[in-house]
Amino acid sequence: MRIFKFTVPIALLVAGISWVYLNKNFQEVPGMTRIWITIGAAILSGIISHFLFPKHEDKER
Repeated sequence: MRIFKFTVPIALLVAGISWVYLNKNFQEVPGMTRIWITIGAAILSGIISHFLFPKHEDKER
């Protein structure tokens, strides 16, 4: 269940930060483009975090 433990929270955090950053610093970019950039950032960060975190976090060494 690492998707709920790591992947989704990281994707939501990246989406929130990218939305705030794009709205604050890049007002000249159209709103729909900012939404697509935010969605792309969330999906990409979710995929990367899914592969970077261990599969068996409960397993003892």
